[in-house]
Amino acid sequence: MKQLYIKQKVFSLNGKYTVKDQQEKDVYYVEGSFMQIPKTFSIMNATRDEVARVTKKALSFLPKFFVEVDGREVLTIKKEFSLFKALYTIEAAGIEVNGNWWDMDFQVLQHGEVVGEVSKEWFTWGDSYKVQIVDEEMETNMIALVVAIDCVKADQAAASSAATT
Repeated sequence: MKQLYIKQKVFSLNGKYTVKDQQEKDVYYVEGSFMQIPKTFSIMNATRDEVARVTKKALSFLPKFFVEVDGREVLTIKKEFSLFKALYTIEAAGIEVNGNWWDMDFQVLQHGEVVGEVSKEWFTWGDSYKVQIVDEEMETNMIALVVAIDCVKADQAAASSAATT
């Protein structure tokens, strides 16, 4: 089982951070667009080739995020209409997320088989996640999924803080 670690920089305006392996070697680079519509996150491998992209749909009544891996859309995260609590669904062919994905503690299954697990690392400066990959063919999908969910959470947090001011 392979383990990767995603640690965000707390004061990064453009959403740049790296994904490291167990030896703390950079494996992926994540770069978000700053002040750009639509909001996107590029996920690049060690040679800086884009392997995945997370895009927030612009001009949508409810937020919707698309995840592309190797140029094809693999999943969609969309907010559902709800009066009291934020409710999101993840749509993907054959991919299912079990657990508390809002708190970043979940398993990812493909056709009923566990392909990876994600857990939030507590007591760290900035958001940090441990990603355990069972099926290495799903590695890029797992990283893209974590980046997408984190983007959804950041978007929700920004909307909540704007509503209270």
